[in-house]
Amino acid sequence: MLTCIIRYHIDPAKKAQFAEYARNWAEAIPRCGASLTGYYLPHEGSATLAYGIYDIESLAAYEAYKARLAADPLGRQAYEFAQRERFITREDRTFLTRVPPAGA
Repeated sequence: MLTCIIRYHIDPAKKAQFAEYARNWAEAIPRCGASLTGYYLPHEGSATLAYGIYDIESLAAYEAYKARLAADPLGRQAYEFAQRERFITREDRTFLTRVPPAGA
């Protein structure tokens, strides 16, 4: 199992737009095959960093998942909304493997 952490750099004046974007992905992501942990907006500290976190079985599963997201009406809507409103200034993805506790 892989955990994907998406780090977004957002326009702090457009947090409401990012929240709408996140709510749409929160519906589309599980429907398309990943297990969503959640989306997170800045609260204290940096006003420009937000995160999306989900689990996916493998990189091969991720490729199939991306194709389903691209075909998903809500996924397309969220992408187009972000392009139009320009509240995301940068987006980085990191795939991590969870380290099991000792003795597991």
